Amino acid sequence: MSPRLDASHTHRTTPTPLPEHLDPIERNHPAPVPQDDVLAGLPEIPPYEEVGPVDARALSKTLFERLESLEEGTREYSYVRNTLVELNLALVKFAASRFRSRSEPMEDIVQVGTIGLIKAIDRFDLARGVEFPTFAMPTVIGEIKRFFRDTSWSVRVPRRLQELRLDLAKAGDELAQRLDRAPTVAELAERLGISRDEVVEGMAASNAYTAASLDAQPEEDDSEGALADRIGYEDHGIEGIEYVESLKPLIAGLPPRDRHILSLRFVANMTQSEIGEELGISQMHVSRLLSRTLVRLRKGLTAEE
Repeated sequence: MSPRLDASHTHRTTPTPLPEHLDPIERNHPAPVPQDDVLAGLPEIPPYEEVGPVDARALSKTLFERLESLEEGTREYSYVRNTLVELNLALVKFAASRFRSRSEPMEDIVQVGTIGLIKAIDRFDLARGVEFPTFAMPTVIGEIKRFFRDTSWSVRVPRRLQELRLDLAKAGDELAQRLDRAPTVAELAERLGISRDEVVEGMAASNAYTAASLDAQPEEDDSEGALADRIGYEDHGIEGIEYVESLKPLIAGLPPRDRHILSLRFVANMTQSEIGEELGISQMHVSRLLSRTLVRLRKGLTAEE
């Protein structure tokens, strides 16, 4: 241990202000400097940025021993607890650095990781014989991962599917290395001990993790336009093709004169008067024939549906 951290140094320096990432209770009730009798036997704590990892571990052990003897909720307890938070912020920053490639600001990740650090401090027990960094790191990383799991999905999906996506990704990587190819749905289901339907559901849920804006511009080397320009549209002509195909056998079953009148009216676009002149019949007779034919075709389509 550094000489200035020797237990004989009982003089205390004024603590630095608490950071904004501590919870509201701690910000509203900053830890004051306790009475000398409470701090008796504690080493002097230099500025936090000057404390190395080894000294931080030694100081933390001493502070945890003192924390066990203090009553929770007292000013002295808050001071020692907040000092532990400051001393171990380096753990949070180290854990947060693993997620620097994510889109979230590093300040937000550190803030979430600090919540995990506070939880670890409250749960830590010296009697277990485990170093605090070893105990705290899983809690800090778990809190950060939970933050990404709950906030990073573009579309909100149940937590069960979020966890299933992670399990599928891990199992897929393991099987791909072992099989030297992408695993099948059946292989993933057998590996995780779940049904094939659950695997398919998890894969579908993965599509909700990220989303692209319809107005997003393409990459510089992409000659295509924005995503909205490349999305298909509803072609109403497809519905017409379906009706035409359904009408073909019904029209084929009509008498020749009725088929000829239909062709003149809807293919040649002739009026009823022109059709009457073409066939040598009255316009009224053409109207009755067309109405009868259309009713017959309509009934035929309804019967098929």
